[in-house]
Amino acid sequence: MSKQIYITRKIPEAGLKLLKEKGIDFDMGVSKLAPSKKDIIKALKKKPYDGVISFLTDTIDKEVFDACPTSKIFANFAVGYENIDTKIAKERGIEASNTPGTSAEAVAEHTVALMFALTTRIIEGDKYVKSGKYKGWDPELLIGSDMKGKTIGLIGGGQIGTKVAQMLHNGFDVNIIYNDVVPNKELEESFKVTRKEFIDVIKESDIISLHCPLLPCTTHMINKEVLSKMKKTAFLVNTARGPIIDENALVEALKNKQIRGAALDVFEFEPKLARGLSKLDNVILTPHIASARENARNMMSEIAAKNIISVLETGKAINSVIK
Repeated sequence: MSKQIYITRKIPEAGLKLLKEKGIDFDMGVSKLAPSKKDIIKALKKKPYDGVISFLTDTIDKEVFDACPTSKIFANFAVGYENIDTKIAKERGIEASNTPGTSAEAVAEHTVALMFALTTRIIEGDKYVKSGKYKGWDPELLIGSDMKGKTIGLIGGGQIGTKVAQMLHNGFDVNIIYNDVVPNKELEESFKVTRKEFIDVIKESDIISLHCPLLPCTTHMINKEVLSKMKKTAFLVNTARGPIIDENALVEALKNKQIRGAALDVFEFEPKLARGLSKLDNVILTPHIASARENARNMMSEIAAKNIISVLETGKAINSVIK
């Protein structure tokens, strides 16, 4: 009897092809929107699935494990895996995996693009022209700020933070500083980045960019008190995880011009926004698309499939997140 897995939402053909080549059958959710936990449980109860490909938006906890006791692996189609209760998975001997290294380049590019969108005021200019307000060149219209000479502060010096530093160091005359609990010698030596205390990065940076995982210690890391320590001319960029920022506190800081602006690709209450956030002119919002590149998505699809195949063949995932 062939192996069967369930995929909670559509994934690119690159991964499906690998499953087909191994004779692994699959059922796949058809909704473009994230299924609820209730939907996932209902789907998993239909067959004795041998594995599941899940997404960061899927809650994988005790109730989900109970709904599919035959599943040997939950392979996340994502770099993050905070949606999976890895403690219970370990207790039950269930593998869980992620897709590391697939989206660093894409997220870094998106991050740098957001930095330039803020400093050049491109989004505001686009809206200005489209609304019919443009009446001719004006030397005082939508004055932006130069990237040259800026101090860029990275909170998190992992793969994505390192890629951002590489792009900025190689292409622009900026000063880069970072904070991470683990020093990154490549980051420091290759791209002349200086490691500093968290609060010093906050105080000294003209642009702060977040690249840390969502953990209890990083939830609301950027709060009212921290925002008050930033320069009034500073920008905040988040392409990491929404709850790292206290979004309500950010709305107040932006309203009161406590900081100059922000750009967010992820949100604390995703897909909902904190009240008043979308009304502000000094914030750029993108719909969690930093990793939305064809190459990145294909790689994620392939790695998720390879993790499934590896567990079904050997009992171990290639990219296990079970500690």
